[in-house]
Amino acid sequence: MLTRDLTTPALLVDADVLDANLAAMAAALPGDRLRPHVKAHKCSALAARQAAAGHRGFTCATIREAEGMAAAGLGGDLLVANEVVDARRLGRLVEAGHRVTLAVDSPATVVAAAAGGVREVLVDVNIGLPRCGVPAEEAGRLADEARAAGLDVRGVMGYEGHAVLLEDRRQRIEEVKKCVALLAAAARDVGGEVISGGGTGTYDLNTVATEIQAGSYALMDTAYAKLGLPFGQALTVLATVISVNLGGGWAVADCGLKALGMDHGNPALADGSSVWFCSDEHLVFSPPEGAALPAVGDVVQVVPAHVDPTVAYHEHLHVVRGDEVVDRWDVDLRGW
Repeated sequence: MLTRDLTTPALLVDADVLDANLAAMAAALPGDRLRPHVKAHKCSALAARQAAAGHRGFTCATIREAEGMAAAGLGGDLLVANEVVDARRLGRLVEAGHRVTLAVDSPATVVAAAAGGVREVLVDVNIGLPRCGVPAEEAGRLADEARAAGLDVRGVMGYEGHAVLLEDRRQRIEEVKKCVALLAAAARDVGGEVISGGGTGTYDLNTVATEIQAGSYALMDTAYAKLGLPFGQALTVLATVISVNLGGGWAVADCGLKALGMDHGNPALADGSSVWFCSDEHLVFSPPEGAALPAVGDVVQVVPAHVDPTVAYHEHLHVVRGDEVVDRWDVDLRGW
């Protein structure tokens, strides 16, 4: 099959760029130094490629992701890096022989983990991102409560999500220093062998973590591309031009808000065209200066600004070399 035979919008993954990204990260963070985050691609077939690169443990954001990874034979060491108030589905995975560790940041989530049948936890520490996590100075107390509830506390986790996309590397370095200082202090109080954290934008800066939870590096997006990281753009959305306004100088492709993660801004076009705006099912753009408008029926490749939600909108990843579709992977970890 060729890409022109696909129904658009369709996700394309450049096989060679993906291979290069996986190899680059495996060289930088070999083996257990990386715990890939599957929320970025929600695809067990891609996760299997990461496992083949030497990464045996995985990070999940949802119970559904953990279930799908276990069903795919990738449940040897799963971290659900998120709080849940009903852990019974995770407990069933544990009973089936899969290793599942759950993040906790309150007495209520400790109780939920124990009641649901989860046996291992990480204390989630707030290291600057105003989201989940116990204050660093309270991490030891929560660890004591977890152990009293019969749980094995493997260590701590914290996510410097407010720092991972800072474009100024010096600013990113300074912010990460503050974050990891909090994480290290919490780790001393909590104990355990695991310090988990980081992301694609800080994979080489978080020197405290024993494992990095990067995920976007495999496919990439325009937000991370601004940071000058050693990972190429593997993911694009193939779209078809459905309307052209010759007088106004713009064209419209069939790839809008319902096909793209837009929380990081407008997407880009691979050919350098200027994106004007997106609506539900439309992307309006103009060609680069001096270039002709495309014709109705032409295809364009759209580069998303945020890979994670973009992939979650689609059912399949089409793996390509040039114009040839060489494989199709289900986005099988979608939903909750």
